[in-house]
Amino acid sequence: MRLFVAMDLSEQVRASMAEFCEKLRRLCPSAKWTRVEGMHVTLKFIGEVLGENLSPIQSALAQIRSSALVHMAFRGAGFFPSAKRPRVFWVGITASPNLAEIAKEIEGGLVPLGIEPENREFRPHMTLARFEAPQGFEPLHDALRQAGDLDFGAVQTREFHLYQSKLLRGGAQYTKLASFPFVAGGSA
Repeated sequence: MRLFVAMDLSEQVRASMAEFCEKLRRLCPSAKWTRVEGMHVTLKFIGEVLGENLSPIQSALAQIRSSALVHMAFRGAGFFPSAKRPRVFWVGITASPNLAEIAKEIEGGLVPLGIEPENREFRPHMTLARFEAPQGFEPLHDALRQAGDLDFGAVQTREFHLYQSKLLRGGAQYTKLASFPFVAGGSA
């Protein structure tokens, strides 16, 4: 099974991004756009694992703690690796420092289970689209310049989730397998 760890968005943030993407989708139909219902903030892509490893992974994730809620503000947009030769179109995330700390703890907790750590620095972002070939994205540049400062809203959360990802013809299908509160008490 193919697994990843992520935080969810609020319906307000999801709706705001969906509206933005719908406007841009027409400008760049060659891009592979993220489905709105699949939007999440990935903390760790685990990859393919055997079913027998699911329980130890869940046990490791259940140990992650933080002293505060995670706050994430979704603002701005850009391209990875660069605006001239983009592969990914993203929305930026300004987060409380504990988001990176939680991601680092997840990495460290999974290493003893044989799950390779990420070799890149954790940079929270929301992927909106991917480009197969570096062409046809110029209208996105123009639209971003015209849009000015983008603000899609904010989220506070006290939990993250383990998801299974199934790759299907119409795109990935995500199933939430478990939720892990990292701050005790109350609701997010």
